[in-house]
Amino acid sequence: MKLIARPLLLLGLLLTPLAWADAPARATHPDGAAIASGHALATQAGMDILAQGGNAFDAAVAVSSTLAVVEPISSGLGGGGFFLLHDAATGKDVMLDARETAPQAATPQAFLDKDGNLDRDRSINGAWSAGIPGLPAALVELSARHGKLPLKTALQPAIRIAREGFPVYARMAKGYASRADVMQRYPGTREVYLRNGRPIAEGDVFRQPELARTLERLAEGGFDGFYRGQTGRLLLAGVKQAGGRWTAEELAGYQVKLREPIVFDYNGWKITTAPPPSSGGIALAAMLQILEGWDIKAMDPAHRTHLVVESMRRAYRDRTFFLGDPDFVQIPQKVLTSKDYAQGLRATIHPEKATPSDLLSGNPTPLEDDETTHFSIIDAAGNRVGATQTVNLLYGSGLIPKGTGVLLNNEMDDFALKPGTPNAFGVMGYEANAPRPGKRMLSSMTPTFMENDDKVVVLGTPGGSRIITMVLLGVLGYDAGLQAQQVAALPRYHHQWLPDLIEAETDTFDADTIKQLQAMGHRIDLPGEVAAGGRGSSHVWGNLQTVEWDRRSNTLYGGSDPRNPVGSAQVTD
Repeated sequence: MKLIARPLLLLGLLLTPLAWADAPARATHPDGAAIASGHALATQAGMDILAQGGNAFDAAVAVSSTLAVVEPISSGLGGGGFFLLHDAATGKDVMLDARETAPQAATPQAFLDKDGNLDRDRSINGAWSAGIPGLPAALVELSARHGKLPLKTALQPAIRIAREGFPVYARMAKGYASRADVMQRYPGTREVYLRNGRPIAEGDVFRQPELARTLERLAEGGFDGFYRGQTGRLLLAGVKQAGGRWTAEELAGYQVKLREPIVFDYNGWKITTAPPPSSGGIALAAMLQILEGWDIKAMDPAHRTHLVVESMRRAYRDRTFFLGDPDFVQIPQKVLTSKDYAQGLRATIHPEKATPSDLLSGNPTPLEDDETTHFSIIDAAGNRVGATQTVNLLYGSGLIPKGTGVLLNNEMDDFALKPGTPNAFGVMGYEANAPRPGKRMLSSMTPTFMENDDKVVVLGTPGGSRIITMVLLGVLGYDAGLQAQQVAALPRYHHQWLPDLIEAETDTFDADTIKQLQAMGHRIDLPGEVAAGGRGSSHVWGNLQTVEWDRRSNTLYGGSDPRNPVGSAQVTD
């Protein structure tokens, strides 16, 4: 069983500069491959495809589709994601934006009750909560544009596991129990998740023959095998039966978008990360470039945490006001990611005092759930993939259209369905993130590359609005000299402007650090001590998956979050 390294030891490592001997020549490509994902079966699926002659992009199809089978709590063909890609042959980076899109019928008024309040049940449960899925289109695009093997070959592990089954694990069973009242509303979902009237339980072999057939149609027909034909008809019928309104035209009209990643420098690292409709890359650029003005590695834990939190506070405030789908909203991206802008934000930070969030200007203003998933891949040619995919809340909308095995997302809740009303994760939004037909909802998913002369890193995580700050802490960990597994185990804390408090995992801070932070004016929401307005910090959160290539020794490392007992990282020679 994997163990979480002690926080104080890791904090000590963060403060210790590394002294390297004279650096040897840097390798031009790895000797093997590394994959880290949220489930061992998905990691192995990727390794199997590499062994058959596939590249990182073929492996990504295998890992992604297998996660769609074995982590229905987190992602699936009925959801979407972001795929950050590096092509070693050309040196080019691109992000495949497979975020879900709003159906034409999903206007803001459709989500209000008779009194004009947000209808929370409609926004997170059933057909109305579901956007048009993007993940199947991304798998087709990955294979056709970047892969070496046929799509049919890369999807075989997922098809086999869906048909033969896999053991239900504790998180999956527990998640179902928390959503059972919703999932049992729908005949298609009941057929998949009830066994002779009994809900799935830990240790059951979970078989999904209908999902296997859907994957087979995708493998044979590509895009049309999912968005048109039999699968398309079954999806439309299932949504209609559950009271929703999708059209054949908008389903068949879904398109993956190719986005130019956000690229910036931090302490000698080239950071390549997700652009809008992810909010992560812009926020990450702001936070790191604010922090670059201080030597935070030389500070005591309280002052380092104070400055990191203040950078979070400012980045999340800007997220609220400015970010949305770039195809619908003018985003001042060049300004928000510039060092000059970061310098201006840095100047507003007092080194000894917290800035109350209500003192930061707040005119009209916006989460992936903890059950999103992430995987990271580097292959022997140096190609790399960082992918974060989701259905939003636990088991998404809870709706499986009969005959498909496809659990639909509930991403519509990530829109600002009613201005100024928080979504399921406490994040507010206004016009920039309001729903429009075909529009993509804002996301926190932040797949990220780091590289300098010595190392190449891929990292990312699920975790709702906490995704961005977990990636931030991971970047800071690598910058301090930690290796992949140490970064995956780092203790976590978070601030998102509103509510105005620090959330933290158990044992992240010692008593003295807490006392110093409180003296600076910070409110801290600790497990068991829920502060007013807080969500109540869970004991642990996130599921960071990362791989690292040390070019000095030509060694690969994988880091799989020890908080997730079914996660896995593998490295091959």
